Amino acid sequence: MAREFIVPGQIITGAGALDMAESTLGQFGKKAMIVTDKVMIELGNCAKVEAALKNQGIAYTIYSEIVGEPTDTMIENGLKQYKEEECDFLVALGGGSPIDSMKAIGSLVENGGNISDYMGKIIDVKMPPMVAIPTTAGTGSEATQFTIITDTKKDIKMLLKGKVLMPALAISDPQFTMTAPPKITAATGLDALCHAVEAYTSNKAQTLSDTFALSAVKRIFKYLPTAFHDGKNEEARIEMAVAALEAGIAFNNASVTLIHGMSRPIGALFHVAHGLSNAMLMKECLGFALSGAYDRFAELGRSIGAAGAEDSDQEASEKFLAAVTALTEELETPTLAEFGIDKDAFFNVIGKMAYDAMDSGSPQNTRRAITQADIEQMYKNLW
Repeated sequence: MAREFIVPGQIITGAGALDMAESTLGQFGKKAMIVTDKVMIELGNCAKVEAALKNQGIAYTIYSEIVGEPTDTMIENGLKQYKEEECDFLVALGGGSPIDSMKAIGSLVENGGNISDYMGKIIDVKMPPMVAIPTTAGTGSEATQFTIITDTKKDIKMLLKGKVLMPALAISDPQFTMTAPPKITAATGLDALCHAVEAYTSNKAQTLSDTFALSAVKRIFKYLPTAFHDGKNEEARIEMAVAALEAGIAFNNASVTLIHGMSRPIGALFHVAHGLSNAMLMKECLGFALSGAYDRFAELGRSIGAAGAEDSDQEASEKFLAAVTALTEELETPTLAEFGIDKDAFFNVIGKMAYDAMDSGSPQNTRRAITQADIEQMYKNLW
């Protein structure tokens, strides 16, 4: 069966990537809006992007109001600034939140309206050129056709999709990930691991997505602990930036499964960062998924050296799950209780969360039949 495989228009990776990308930036327009957050300004990362634009004679304005995970309100305000400043292209600098925000703002430039108008639809509108510069090795948003925006009126995270959301240019420069603190390094790195594992074990997996997913899993297991314990290790940062990009390409083409379906409602209702809520769910969700894809999980276990050829597929799968669990523990992933979520408040909304998870469509990509009742039980098991 024929399958489409989608990647960004251009990718520049490695040390010095921003410098190499300067001349390309000069081709996108006359005035850019940089979508970022105040931390990127304080760390001096934004100044580096500003310098690259100035070197090409490009005017710019900075929209730095992305606080936490993006909401429809942030998108409305960003669109207003983009139009008032008469910009003609977008540059996102930051983790998944600024990059997702850039995509959502871009989707409203021509047609206006509200980002929630696209819930349940494929976005297919004229977009301004978009440049994505990730500062964390995790979300892979620089390589995907997705954006996740919270609808503040309905208290849901909207997963919005469209090939037009693919950036024209992705710049993966490790100088920007060097400033990520250990907790962010851990959460985003485990997010990338979720992307790769779910892509590899998804019903929608294909040959090319498998190639990228398998490579990402191996790279993450080898380099994420080092990046967490020694943030100044340039080799680990470079390799994790590549892994996040690989994982993003993989799930962009094979989609995600159960973890992401269950993660979004936790983020929407309890304001847990996306990567962290994924990490909290990995043991429980992958434990459920194993029996539907022993062959796939076994291959992952053997690829990282956790299992050998002498192990049955079930044994190799279980060894992979044990390795994932050990990694989340090494990276000090908190439980829901340790994070500070009230158990009663959580249990009161399990029905809504399970419904929203199933409604997203992601759990149905899991290679094991799953019901809303299964998801409700898994939420309970987290305690």
